Amino acid sequence: MSLKSIEGIGPTTEEKFEGADITTVEQLADGDAASLAEKTGVAEPRLEVFIDRAGAEKANRESISEQIDARINELPDWQGEVLSRVRRLIKETDPEVVEEVKWRKPSNPDGVPVWSHNGTICTGETYKKKVKLTFANGASLEDPAGLFNASLHANVSRAIDIHEGDEIDESAFKSLVSAAVVLNES
Repeated sequence: MSLKSIEGIGPTTEEKFEGADITTVEQLADGDAASLAEKTGVAEPRLEVFIDRAGAEKANRESISEQIDARINELPDWQGEVLSRVRRLIKETDPEVVEEVKWRKPSNPDGVPVWSHNGTICTGETYKKKVKLTFANGASLEDPAGLFNASLHANVSRAIDIHEGDEIDESAFKSLVSAAVVLNES
């Protein structure tokens, strides 16, 4: 995940970190304030604050990742396999993707896994007979392989419904994820 997610890190400080080969939250969280102060010219007390914030962000993401792992493990075989596979493809396509869990409610206490990068890429919902992947800005994405097969008349989003036994075109799916990231960054 980009350093921009850490409160207080602006473009100038981010450039200084990049000059020291610190480009992710994980790298900053594992950094040493004294050595980073030498490499970046950023004051050590300020670096300690950034390192603490990065550590908290890293721990939060690990906790969310564990929650999604648990959710996948609770699902019936085929749904868990599909969601796990899609998650792997998303992470392969965008190593800086942020995993979140949103929309917890009494009828769905585990919430919905959400993958984001400067905005939502897609969600992964499970229903009795399908796994639904909803791309938040899917209507703006090119889909030459025709993966979108649900919510086709929605103004903004598009979805892929995957049923037991359906195959996933991994290359086409990765292309959609990449396009969603590019769109979110524009």
